[in-house]
Amino acid sequence: MNITRRDWILGSLGVAGWAVIASAQQHAHSAVAQSTPAGFEYLDARTAQDVSAIAAQIVPSDDGPGATEAGAVYFIDRALKTFAADKQQAYRDGLADLDHRHGQMFPGSTSFATLTPAQQIQLLHAIESTDFFALLRTHTVLAWLGSPEYGGNRNNVGWKYIGFDDAGYFEPPFGFYDAEAK
Repeated sequence: MNITRRDWILGSLGVAGWAVIASAQQHAHSAVAQSTPAGFEYLDARTAQDVSAIAAQIVPSDDGPGATEAGAVYFIDRALKTFAADKQQAYRDGLADLDHRHGQMFPGSTSFATLTPAQQIQLLHAIESTDFFALLRTHTVLAWLGSPEYGGNRNNVGWKYIGFDDAGYFEPPFGFYDAEAK
């Protein structure tokens, strides 16, 4: 019996998996449809500010839209309540470590978000080899380039920046190798 990768994925999700995906999509659609962003489901306000500031350093808004415009913090918040709920402890531990390091490096500062951009980058260099930073970087990039139906990439800002056309269909030739086919 030949089982395709698609069959395996669809079969392995089960009813519970589809319910989580449907819930995440519904939340994302509601959040994008609102003129003001939806409230946070997992992150508290202070933590959301720190996560947003870190994401803004990972994909900055310097030469185009970045993580802030893509709504990365909302994508990450929703991910931590749904498909990445198993990463909640990693975020708690990583943010606690960030707070500890930020207190050591910049005494008197209240949070990562209140640091100057240069200080934020200095602190991120101190944690860039940690599993937490790798996880947050992955979530930020997913939020910036993923499908908007999952809560990030608001107004397709990431796709527009890289020139991705989400036409839903594509006509041949698809690539240079197809153009040569007769």
